Amino acid sequence: MKKIKFTVKDKTTLVLDENAEAGDILDLANLTAIDASGIENSIAQGKEKLYNEKLKNEREKFDLEKEQLLQKANADYQQEKLKIENKNQQKLIQLEASLKDEIAKLKAALDKKDAETQLAVQNAVAAKDATIQDLSNQVQNSNTKLELELSKAKAESEKLINEKAMEIQDLTNKVENAINQAKISETNLKESYALQLKEKDDQIGYYKDLKVRMSTKMLGETLEEHCHNAFEQVRPMFPNAYFEKDNDASSGSKGDFIFRDNADGMEYVSIMFEMKNEADATEKKHKNDDFLKELDKDRNEKNCEYAVLVSTLEKDSELYNNGIVDKCHKYPKMFVIRPQFFIPLIQLLCTTSKKSLDYKKALVEAQNRSIDVTHFEERLNEFKDKFGKNYRLAHDNFNSAIDQIDKSIAALNKTKEFLLKSENNLRLANDKAEDLSIKKLTKGNPTMAAEFKRVSTDAA
Repeated sequence: MKKIKFTVKDKTTLVLDENAEAGDILDLANLTAIDASGIENSIAQGKEKLYNEKLKNEREKFDLEKEQLLQKANADYQQEKLKIENKNQQKLIQLEASLKDEIAKLKAALDKKDAETQLAVQNAVAAKDATIQDLSNQVQNSNTKLELELSKAKAESEKLINEKAMEIQDLTNKVENAINQAKISETNLKESYALQLKEKDDQIGYYKDLKVRMSTKMLGETLEEHCHNAFEQVRPMFPNAYFEKDNDASSGSKGDFIFRDNADGMEYVSIMFEMKNEADATEKKHKNDDFLKELDKDRNEKNCEYAVLVSTLEKDSELYNNGIVDKCHKYPKMFVIRPQFFIPLIQLLCTTSKKSLDYKKALVEAQNRSIDVTHFEERLNEFKDKFGKNYRLAHDNFNSAIDQIDKSIAALNKTKEFLLKSENNLRLANDKAEDLSIKKLTKGNPTMAAEFKRVSTDAA
Protein backbone atom coordinates (compact mmCIF):
# COMPACT_ATOMS: atom_id res chain seq x y z
CA MET A 1 0.00 0.00 0.00
CA LYS A 2 1.46 3.37 -1.09
CA LYS A 3 0.50 7.04 -1.52
CA ILE A 4 -0.29 7.89 -5.12
CA LYS A 5 0.46 11.31 -6.78
CA PHE A 6 -2.39 12.84 -8.81
CA THR A 7 -3.57 16.03 -10.64
CA VAL A 8 -6.93 17.86 -10.41
CA LYS A 9 -8.13 18.31 -14.00
CA ASP A 10 -11.56 19.78 -13.30
CA LYS A 11 -14.27 19.67 -10.66
CA THR A 12 -15.19 16.04 -11.45
CA THR A 13 -11.89 14.54 -12.70
CA LEU A 14 -8.66 13.53 -10.91
CA VAL A 15 -5.76 12.21 -13.06
CA LEU A 16 -3.28 9.73 -11.49
CA ASP A 17 0.35 10.62 -12.15
CA GLU A 18 1.58 7.01 -11.47
CA ASN A 19 0.27 3.49 -11.50
CA ALA A 20 -1.85 2.42 -8.57
CA GLU A 21 -3.23 -0.81 -7.13
CA ALA A 22 -6.13 -1.69 -4.96
CA GLY A 23 -5.59 -0.40 -1.48
CA ASP A 24 -3.28 2.49 -2.55
CA ILE A 25 -3.99 5.84 -0.95
CA LEU A 26 -4.68 9.25 -2.64
CA ASP A 27 -3.07 11.62 -0.22
CA LEU A 28 -4.00 15.27 -0.84
CA ALA A 29 -0.56 16.20 0.35
CA ASN A 30 0.73 14.53 -2.82
CA LEU A 31 -1.36 16.76 -5.13
CA THR A 32 1.11 17.63 -7.90
CA ALA A 33 -0.85 20.19 -10.02
CA ILE A 34 -4.20 21.75 -10.87
CA ASP A 35 -5.09 22.20 -14.59
CA ALA A 36 -5.32 25.97 -15.00
CA SER A 37 -6.50 25.96 -18.63
CA GLY A 38 -10.15 26.45 -17.60
CA ILE A 39 -9.21 29.29 -15.28
CA GLU A 40 -7.04 30.91 -17.97
CA ASN A 41 -9.93 30.57 -20.42
CA SER A 42 -12.18 32.38 -17.94
CA ILE A 43 -9.57 35.14 -17.58
CA ALA A 44 -9.41 35.46 -21.38
CA GLN A 45 -13.19 35.66 -21.57
CA GLY A 46 -13.12 38.35 -18.85
CA LYS A 47 -10.65 40.33 -20.93
CA GLU A 48 -12.94 39.96 -23.95
CA LYS A 49 -15.81 41.28 -21.83
CA LEU A 50 -13.76 44.34 -20.86
CA TYR A 51 -12.82 44.88 -24.53
CA ASN A 52 -16.46 44.64 -25.62
CA GLU A 53 -17.51 47.06 -22.88
CA LYS A 54 -14.85 49.53 -24.02
CA LEU A 55 -16.01 49.05 -27.63
CA LYS A 56 -19.58 49.78 -26.55
CA ASN A 57 -18.48 52.95 -24.71
CA GLU A 58 -16.52 54.14 -27.76
CA ARG A 59 -19.54 53.53 -30.01
CA GLU A 60 -21.81 55.43 -27.65
CA LYS A 61 -19.26 58.27 -27.57
CA PHE A 62 -19.15 58.24 -31.41
CA ASP A 63 -22.97 58.39 -31.61
CA LEU A 64 -23.04 61.30 -29.16
CA GLU A 65 -20.35 63.26 -31.04
CA LYS A 66 -22.10 62.58 -34.34
CA GLU A 67 -25.42 63.87 -32.94
CA GLN A 68 -23.69 66.97 -31.54
CA LEU A 69 -22.10 67.70 -34.94
CA LEU A 70 -25.47 67.36 -36.68
CA GLN A 71 -27.10 69.67 -34.13
CA LYS A 72 -24.30 72.23 -34.52
CA ALA A 73 -24.60 72.14 -38.33
CA ASN A 74 -28.36 72.71 -38.08
CA ALA A 75 -27.88 75.55 -35.56
CA ASP A 76 -25.30 77.22 -37.88
CA TYR A 77 -27.75 76.95 -40.81
CA GLN A 78 -30.61 78.50 -38.78
CA GLN A 79 -28.29 81.30 -37.60
CA GLU A 80 -27.18 82.16 -41.17
CA LYS A 81 -30.79 82.08 -42.33
CA LEU A 82 -31.80 84.48 -39.52
CA LYS A 83 -28.91 86.83 -40.42
CA ILE A 84 -30.05 87.00 -44.08
CA GLU A 85 -33.67 87.67 -43.07
CA ASN A 86 -32.52 90.41 -40.61
CA LYS A 87 -30.43 92.02 -43.35
CA ASN A 88 -33.40 92.02 -45.76
CA GLN A 89 -35.65 93.55 -43.07
CA GLN A 90 -33.04 96.23 -42.32
CA LYS A 91 -32.77 97.08 -46.02
CA LEU A 92 -36.54 97.50 -46.22
CA ILE A 93 -36.43 99.87 -43.26
CA GLN A 94 -33.56 101.83 -44.85
CA LEU A 95 -35.43 102.10 -48.17
CA GLU A 96 -38.55 103.39 -46.40
CA ALA A 97 -36.45 105.97 -44.51
CA SER A 98 -34.79 107.03 -47.79
CA LEU A 99 -38.19 107.55 -49.43
CA LYS A 100 -39.34 109.66 -46.46
CA ASP A 101 -36.13 111.75 -46.73
CA GLU A 102 -36.72 112.38 -50.46
CA ILE A 103 -40.32 113.48 -49.79
CA ALA A 104 -39.10 115.82 -47.03
CA LYS A 105 -36.44 117.27 -49.37
CA LEU A 106 -39.02 117.93 -52.12
CA LYS A 107 -41.36 119.64 -49.65
CA ALA A 108 -38.48 121.75 -48.33
CA ALA A 109 -37.52 122.72 -51.92
CA LEU A 110 -41.10 123.80 -52.66
CA ASP A 111 -41.25 125.83 -49.44
CA LYS A 112 -37.93 127.43 -50.30
CA LYS A 113 -39.12 128.30 -53.82
CA ASP A 114 -42.31 129.86 -52.43
CA ALA A 115 -40.30 131.90 -49.92
CA GLU A 116 -37.90 133.06 -52.65
CA THR A 117 -40.83 134.12 -54.85
CA GLN A 118 -42.44 136.12 -52.05
CA LEU A 119 -39.07 137.71 -51.23
CA ALA A 120 -38.57 138.69 -54.88
CA VAL A 121 -42.01 140.32 -54.99
CA GLN A 122 -41.35 142.22 -51.75
CA ASN A 123 -37.93 143.37 -53.01
CA ALA A 124 -39.45 144.54 -56.31
CA VAL A 125 -42.21 146.48 -54.55
CA ALA A 126 -39.69 148.01 -52.16
CA ALA A 127 -37.46 149.01 -55.10
CA LYS A 128 -40.43 150.55 -56.87
CA ASP A 129 -41.41 152.52 -53.78
CA ALA A 130 -37.82 153.67 -53.26
CA THR A 131 -37.53 154.70 -56.90
CA ILE A 132 -40.82 156.59 -56.77
CA GLN A 133 -39.74 158.31 -53.59
CA ASP A 134 -36.42 159.16 -55.11
CA LEU A 135 -38.04 160.41 -58.24
CA SER A 136 -40.53 162.39 -56.22
CA ASN A 137 -37.65 163.97 -54.36
CA GLN A 138 -35.98 164.73 -57.63
CA VAL A 139 -39.20 166.17 -59.04
CA GLN A 140 -39.63 168.30 -55.94
CA ASN A 141 -36.13 169.60 -56.28
CA SER A 142 -36.67 170.17 -59.94
CA ASN A 143 -39.89 172.04 -59.25
CA THR A 144 -38.05 174.29 -56.80
CA LYS A 145 -35.40 175.00 -59.36
CA LEU A 146 -38.01 175.50 -62.07
CA GLU A 147 -39.80 178.04 -59.98
CA LEU A 148 -36.55 180.00 -59.73
CA GLU A 149 -35.68 179.54 -63.40
CA LEU A 150 -39.15 179.07 -64.89
CA SER A 151 -38.60 181.42 -67.76
CA LYS A 152 -35.30 179.88 -68.74
CA ALA A 153 -35.84 176.15 -68.18
CA LYS A 154 -39.53 175.55 -68.86
CA ALA A 155 -38.93 173.54 -72.02
CA GLU A 156 -36.02 171.62 -70.47
CA SER A 157 -38.00 170.87 -67.30
CA GLU A 158 -40.95 169.60 -69.30
CA LYS A 159 -38.62 167.32 -71.23
CA LEU A 160 -37.03 166.09 -68.03
CA ILE A 161 -40.42 165.49 -66.42
CA ASN A 162 -41.48 163.50 -69.45
CA GLU A 163 -38.32 161.41 -69.35
CA LYS A 164 -38.73 160.72 -65.65
CA ALA A 165 -42.36 159.87 -66.17
CA MET A 166 -41.37 157.33 -68.80
CA GLU A 167 -38.77 155.85 -66.46
CA ILE A 168 -41.39 155.61 -63.71
CA GLN A 169 -43.80 153.92 -66.08
CA ASP A 170 -41.11 151.50 -67.23
CA LEU A 171 -40.20 150.60 -63.65
CA THR A 172 -43.90 150.29 -62.78
CA ASN A 173 -44.39 147.90 -65.70
CA LYS A 174 -41.42 145.82 -64.60
CA VAL A 175 -42.76 145.58 -61.05
CA GLU A 176 -46.21 144.64 -62.29
CA ASN A 177 -44.68 142.00 -64.59
CA ALA A 178 -42.72 140.52 -61.68
CA ILE A 179 -45.89 140.46 -59.54
CA ASN A 180 -47.87 138.85 -62.34
CA GLN A 181 -45.14 136.23 -62.93
CA ALA A 182 -45.10 135.38 -59.23
CA LYS A 183 -48.88 135.06 -59.22
CA ILE A 184 -48.71 132.78 -62.29
CA SER A 185 -46.11 130.54 -60.60
CA GLU A 186 -48.23 130.40 -57.46
CA THR A 187 -51.31 129.58 -59.53
CA ASN A 188 -49.45 126.83 -61.39
CA LEU A 189 -48.30 125.26 -58.10
CA LYS A 190 -51.81 125.42 -56.68
CA GLU A 191 -53.25 123.91 -59.85
CA SER A 192 -50.64 121.13 -59.76
CA TYR A 193 -51.46 120.31 -56.13
CA ALA A 194 -55.18 120.53 -56.86
CA LEU A 195 -54.75 118.15 -59.83
CA GLN A 196 -52.86 115.64 -57.69
CA LEU A 197 -55.51 115.86 -54.97
CA LYS A 198 -58.23 115.46 -57.58
CA GLU A 199 -56.51 112.34 -58.96
CA LYS A 200 -56.37 110.86 -55.46
CA ASP A 201 -60.00 111.80 -54.80
CA ASP A 202 -61.02 110.33 -58.15
CA GLN A 203 -59.17 107.11 -57.36
CA ILE A 204 -60.77 106.87 -53.92
CA GLY A 205 -64.16 107.66 -55.43
CA TYR A 206 -63.58 105.00 -58.08
CA TYR A 207 -63.01 102.27 -55.52
CA LYS A 208 -65.87 103.48 -53.31
CA ASP A 209 -68.16 103.52 -56.34
CA LEU A 210 -67.06 99.98 -57.24
CA LYS A 211 -67.85 98.80 -53.73
CA VAL A 212 -71.34 100.32 -53.79
CA ARG A 213 -72.38 99.25 -57.31
CA MET A 214 -70.96 95.73 -57.69
CA SER A 215 -71.30 92.32 -56.00
CA THR A 216 -68.39 90.84 -54.02
CA LYS A 217 -67.44 88.46 -56.87
CA MET A 218 -67.52 91.20 -59.49
CA LEU A 219 -65.49 93.45 -57.22
CA GLY A 220 -62.85 90.76 -56.84
CA GLU A 221 -62.72 90.22 -60.61
CA THR A 222 -62.49 93.97 -61.24
CA LEU A 223 -59.63 94.30 -58.74
CA GLU A 224 -57.87 91.40 -60.48
CA GLU A 225 -58.31 93.19 -63.83
CA HIS A 226 -56.98 96.40 -62.31
CA CYS A 227 -53.82 94.68 -61.02
CA HIS A 228 -53.36 92.75 -64.28
CA ASN A 229 -53.61 95.95 -66.34
CA ALA A 230 -51.27 97.78 -63.95
CA PHE A 231 -48.63 95.08 -64.41
CA GLU A 232 -49.01 94.99 -68.19
CA GLN A 233 -48.28 98.73 -68.27
CA VAL A 234 -44.90 98.20 -66.60
CA ARG A 235 -44.07 94.78 -68.09
CA PRO A 236 -41.04 96.19 -70.01
CA MET A 237 -39.43 96.66 -66.57
CA PHE A 238 -39.62 92.86 -66.10
CA PRO A 239 -38.65 91.31 -69.49
CA ASN A 240 -38.06 87.81 -68.04
CA ALA A 241 -40.97 87.80 -65.58
CA TYR A 242 -43.89 85.36 -65.44
CA PHE A 243 -47.19 86.91 -64.31
CA GLU A 244 -50.27 84.78 -64.91
CA LYS A 245 -53.51 83.64 -63.28
CA ASP A 246 -53.24 80.67 -60.91
CA ASN A 247 -55.56 78.13 -62.58
CA ASP A 248 -54.34 75.01 -60.73
CA ALA A 249 -57.01 74.09 -58.15
CA SER A 250 -55.99 70.43 -57.85
CA SER A 251 -55.26 70.88 -54.13
CA GLY A 252 -58.73 72.27 -53.45
CA SER A 253 -57.91 75.99 -53.65
CA LYS A 254 -55.85 78.47 -55.65
CA GLY A 255 -54.58 82.03 -55.51
CA ASP A 256 -55.31 84.76 -58.06
CA PHE A 257 -51.91 85.52 -59.66
CA ILE A 258 -48.38 84.10 -59.52
CA PHE A 259 -45.35 86.31 -60.23
CA ARG A 260 -41.90 84.83 -60.89
CA ASP A 261 -38.71 86.44 -62.20
CA ASN A 262 -35.24 85.10 -62.99
CA ALA A 263 -31.78 86.30 -63.88
CA ASP A 264 -29.22 84.24 -65.81
CA GLY A 265 -31.64 81.32 -65.77
CA MET A 266 -31.96 81.30 -61.96
CA GLU A 267 -35.25 82.21 -60.26
CA TYR A 268 -34.62 84.80 -57.56
CA VAL A 269 -38.16 85.87 -56.54
CA SER A 270 -41.67 84.35 -56.58
CA ILE A 271 -44.93 85.87 -55.25
CA MET A 272 -48.42 84.43 -54.75
CA PHE A 273 -51.07 87.21 -55.03
CA GLU A 274 -54.64 87.12 -53.71
CA MET A 275 -57.06 90.01 -54.48
CA LYS A 276 -59.92 90.74 -52.06
CA ASN A 277 -62.59 93.46 -52.25
CA GLU A 278 -65.93 93.97 -50.52
CA ALA A 279 -68.96 96.20 -51.13
CA ASP A 280 -70.16 98.54 -48.39
CA ALA A 281 -73.55 96.82 -48.52
CA THR A 282 -72.16 93.31 -47.84
CA GLU A 283 -73.76 91.96 -44.68
CA LYS A 284 -70.71 90.08 -43.41
CA LYS A 285 -67.67 92.33 -43.19
CA HIS A 286 -64.53 90.27 -43.72
CA LYS A 287 -61.14 91.17 -42.29
CA ASN A 288 -57.82 90.83 -44.03
CA ASP A 289 -56.59 88.28 -41.48
CA ASP A 290 -59.48 85.97 -42.48
CA PHE A 291 -57.69 85.14 -45.75
CA LEU A 292 -54.05 84.84 -44.64
CA LYS A 293 -54.13 81.14 -43.64
CA GLU A 294 -55.52 80.01 -47.00
CA LEU A 295 -53.11 82.31 -48.87
CA ASP A 296 -50.15 80.83 -46.96
CA LYS A 297 -51.38 77.32 -47.87
CA ASP A 298 -51.65 78.25 -51.58
CA ARG A 299 -48.18 79.86 -51.47
CA ASN A 300 -46.60 76.70 -50.05
CA GLU A 301 -48.40 74.37 -52.48
CA LYS A 302 -47.27 76.47 -55.47
CA ASN A 303 -43.73 76.81 -54.07
CA CYS A 304 -43.72 80.63 -53.91
CA GLU A 305 -41.38 82.57 -51.62
CA TYR A 306 -43.67 85.56 -50.83
CA ALA A 307 -47.43 85.87 -50.28
CA VAL A 308 -49.27 89.20 -50.84
CA LEU A 309 -52.93 90.05 -50.16
CA VAL A 310 -54.08 93.00 -52.33
CA SER A 311 -57.12 94.24 -50.42
CA THR A 312 -59.64 97.05 -50.07
CA LEU A 313 -61.17 95.42 -46.97
CA GLU A 314 -61.27 97.35 -43.67
CA LYS A 315 -61.38 100.60 -45.66
CA ASP A 316 -61.26 102.82 -42.53
CA SER A 317 -58.19 101.13 -41.02
CA GLU A 318 -55.26 103.55 -40.64
CA LEU A 319 -52.92 100.55 -40.46
CA TYR A 320 -53.75 99.37 -43.99
CA ASN A 321 -54.31 102.83 -45.47
CA ASN A 322 -50.84 104.09 -44.54
CA GLY A 323 -48.82 101.67 -46.69
CA ILE A 324 -47.41 98.13 -46.84
CA VAL A 325 -48.35 96.02 -43.80
CA ASP A 326 -45.94 93.26 -42.75
CA LYS A 327 -47.67 90.06 -41.54
CA CYS A 328 -44.48 88.01 -41.16
CA HIS A 329 -45.17 87.61 -37.43
CA LYS A 330 -48.14 85.40 -38.38
CA TYR A 331 -46.95 83.78 -41.61
CA PRO A 332 -43.46 83.88 -43.20
CA LYS A 333 -42.91 86.59 -45.83
CA MET A 334 -46.58 87.67 -45.84
CA PHE A 335 -47.75 91.24 -46.72
CA VAL A 336 -51.09 93.09 -47.05
CA ILE A 337 -51.30 96.12 -49.37
CA ARG A 338 -53.78 98.49 -50.96
CA PRO A 339 -54.06 98.36 -54.81
CA GLN A 340 -51.96 101.51 -55.27
CA PHE A 341 -48.94 99.72 -53.72
CA PHE A 342 -49.21 96.71 -56.10
CA ILE A 343 -46.43 97.71 -58.53
CA PRO A 344 -44.17 99.40 -55.88
CA LEU A 345 -44.20 96.22 -53.76
CA ILE A 346 -43.22 94.05 -56.76
CA GLN A 347 -40.34 96.45 -57.49
CA LEU A 348 -39.30 96.44 -53.82
CA LEU A 349 -39.30 92.63 -53.50
CA CYS A 350 -37.45 92.23 -56.81
CA THR A 351 -34.78 94.74 -55.80
CA THR A 352 -34.35 93.11 -52.39
CA SER A 353 -34.29 89.53 -53.73
CA LYS A 354 -31.80 90.37 -56.50
CA LYS A 355 -29.28 91.29 -53.83
CA SER A 356 -29.41 87.69 -52.56
CA LEU A 357 -28.89 86.25 -56.07
CA ASP A 358 -25.11 86.25 -55.65
CA TYR A 359 -25.48 84.25 -52.44
CA LYS A 360 -27.70 81.70 -54.21
CA LYS A 361 -25.20 81.36 -57.08
CA ALA A 362 -22.35 80.91 -54.62
CA LEU A 363 -24.35 78.26 -52.78
CA VAL A 364 -25.03 76.34 -56.00
CA GLU A 365 -21.35 76.52 -56.98
CA ALA A 366 -20.30 75.32 -53.54
CA GLN A 367 -22.73 72.42 -53.76
CA ASN A 368 -21.43 71.47 -57.20
CA ARG A 369 -17.83 71.58 -55.98
CA SER A 370 -18.48 69.44 -52.92
CA ILE A 371 -21.48 67.08 -52.65
CA ASP A 372 -25.19 66.91 -53.35
CA VAL A 373 -26.90 67.66 -50.02
CA THR A 374 -29.86 65.41 -50.80
CA HIS A 375 -27.64 62.46 -51.73
CA PHE A 376 -25.54 63.16 -48.67
CA GLU A 377 -28.61 62.84 -46.44
CA GLU A 378 -29.63 59.64 -48.24
CA ARG A 379 -26.17 58.15 -47.79
CA LEU A 380 -26.14 59.29 -44.18
CA ASN A 381 -29.51 57.61 -43.52
CA GLU A 382 -28.29 54.47 -45.31
CA PHE A 383 -25.15 54.46 -43.17
CA LYS A 384 -27.24 54.97 -40.04
CA ASP A 385 -29.51 52.04 -41.01
CA LYS A 386 -26.59 49.73 -41.76
CA PHE A 387 -24.73 50.87 -38.70
CA GLY A 388 -27.84 50.30 -36.58
CA LYS A 389 -28.27 46.80 -38.02
CA ASN A 390 -24.62 45.95 -37.40
CA TYR A 391 -24.86 47.46 -33.97
CA ARG A 392 -27.91 45.35 -33.12
CA LEU A 393 -26.17 42.18 -34.34
CA ALA A 394 -23.03 43.06 -32.41
CA HIS A 395 -25.16 43.94 -29.39
CA ASP A 396 -26.95 40.58 -29.58
CA ASN A 397 -23.64 38.72 -29.96
CA PHE A 398 -22.21 40.78 -27.16
CA ASN A 399 -25.12 39.91 -24.87
CA SER A 400 -24.80 36.24 -25.83
CA ALA A 401 -21.08 36.32 -25.05
CA ILE A 402 -21.82 38.04 -21.74
CA ASP A 403 -24.33 35.30 -20.92
CA GLN A 404 -21.76 32.63 -21.75
CA ILE A 405 -19.15 34.40 -19.62
CA ASP A 406 -21.65 34.68 -16.77
CA LYS A 407 -22.42 30.97 -17.11
CA SER A 408 -18.70 30.14 -17.19
CA ILE A 409 -18.10 32.31 -14.12
CA ALA A 410 -20.97 30.57 -12.35
CA ALA A 411 -19.51 27.16 -13.28
CA LEU A 412 -16.06 28.27 -12.11
CA ASN A 413 -17.57 29.50 -8.85
CA LYS A 414 -19.23 26.11 -8.39
CA THR A 415 -15.94 24.34 -9.17
CA LYS A 416 -14.15 26.64 -6.76
CA GLU A 417 -16.80 25.93 -4.12
CA PHE A 418 -16.51 22.19 -4.80
CA LEU A 419 -12.72 22.30 -4.56
CA LEU A 420 -12.91 24.30 -1.34
CA LYS A 421 -15.35 21.80 0.08
CA SER A 422 -13.16 18.89 -1.10
CA GLU A 423 -10.10 20.52 0.42
CA ASN A 424 -11.96 20.97 3.71
CA ASN A 425 -13.13 17.35 3.65
CA LEU A 426 -9.62 16.13 2.84
CA ARG A 427 -8.24 18.30 5.66
CA LEU A 428 -10.73 16.83 8.09
CA ALA A 429 -9.89 13.33 6.84
CA ASN A 430 -6.21 14.02 7.22
CA ASP A 431 -6.78 15.40 10.70
CA LYS A 432 -8.73 12.29 11.60
CA ALA A 433 -6.06 10.07 10.07
CA GLU A 434 -3.34 11.81 12.08
CA ASP A 435 -5.48 11.48 15.21
CA LEU A 436 -6.09 7.80 14.58
CA SER A 437 -4.45 5.51 17.18
CA ILE A 438 -4.47 1.78 18.02
CA LYS A 439 -6.29 2.54 21.20
CA LYS A 440 -9.13 4.24 19.28
CA LEU A 441 -9.22 1.46 16.66
CA THR A 442 -9.40 -1.38 19.27
CA LYS A 443 -11.80 0.41 21.53
CA GLY A 444 -14.84 -1.82 21.95
CA ASN A 445 -13.18 -4.62 19.94
CA PRO A 446 -11.34 -7.09 22.28
CA THR A 447 -10.32 -9.42 19.43
CA MET A 448 -8.45 -6.65 17.58
CA ALA A 449 -6.98 -5.43 20.88
CA ALA A 450 -5.58 -8.90 21.60
CA GLU A 451 -4.23 -9.21 18.01
CA PHE A 452 -2.43 -5.83 18.19
CA LYS A 453 -0.99 -6.78 21.59
CA ARG A 454 0.33 -10.08 20.15
CA VAL A 455 1.94 -8.33 17.19
CA SER A 456 3.58 -5.81 19.49
CA THR A 457 4.96 -8.60 21.76
CA ASP A 458 6.38 -10.54 18.76
CA ALA A 459 8.04 -7.41 17.43
CA ALA A 460 9.69 -6.88 20.76
